[in-house]
Amino acid sequence: MPSSVVSNFTYFLKSKTLRIVFVSGTVYDYKNVPEEVYLEMKASFSKGTYLNENIKGAYDFDKIE
Repeated sequence: MPSSVVSNFTYFLKSKTLRIVFVSGTVYDYKNVPEEVYLEMKASFSKGTYLNENIKGAYDFDKIE
């Protein structure tokens, strides 16, 4: 999954939370993300591009770290 922006990401099905860990170490939890959005990101060639085009600005988030 190498990405210059996203270090890793995890999806919590019960809470519909998508946790993104950036290469910088910053962690964001995006709320109420449908599972299919997570699966699309997982399958995408560029995680950073998918994040910018489909998640940022579309879902509320909390900065964790």
